[in-house]
Amino acid sequence: MTDEEKKEIEQPVETLPPSQPEEDFKDKYVRTLAEMENMRKRMQREKQEMTRFGIENAIAEFLPAIDNFENALRFAEQAVGDVKNWAIGFQMILAQFKEVLHNHGVVAFHSEGKAFNPETHEAVEIVETDEHADGTILQEFTKGYKSPARVIRPARVKVAKKPTKIDEPAEEAEQKITN
Repeated sequence: MTDEEKKEIEQPVETLPPSQPEEDFKDKYVRTLAEMENMRKRMQREKQEMTRFGIENAIAEFLPAIDNFENALRFAEQAVGDVKNWAIGFQMILAQFKEVLHNHGVVAFHSEGKAFNPETHEAVEIVETDEHADGTILQEFTKGYKSPARVIRPARVKVAKKPTKIDEPAEEAEQKITN
């Protein structure tokens, strides 16, 4: 080793002033770690939501088949002999489908007699009547299903509406306007 090399080694390394820049680097480092942890948690949550959404969409495609099973089994209860034996087997299959729904937190909800809610119901028929309160669901055509997070399929229902009262015929009202 030469004398010049020894002098370079022996010279102290320039250091940053101990106060501000060092604190800035520590702060940036801690913030970056926190941001990375938050991003990891957010991505994990989004992945879980996407998986749940995909499962719920797949389940939604099976709901019409489950409805058909239930409708067919209602008629099979009146049958006799071999048809009744077949119906017992189909009831077991339907029970398995419902168990899968239950395992994923998907439940059917009852609508008849309740107030119409556009978030959970789809009105397919409106009946004017004085016998029921305005917006009361009179009949449920198709069951609605929901998960803890969202409505998978709204119930298709018939809704009561108060009749509109016409005080005077349209022609008389029109004549009053023109006069």
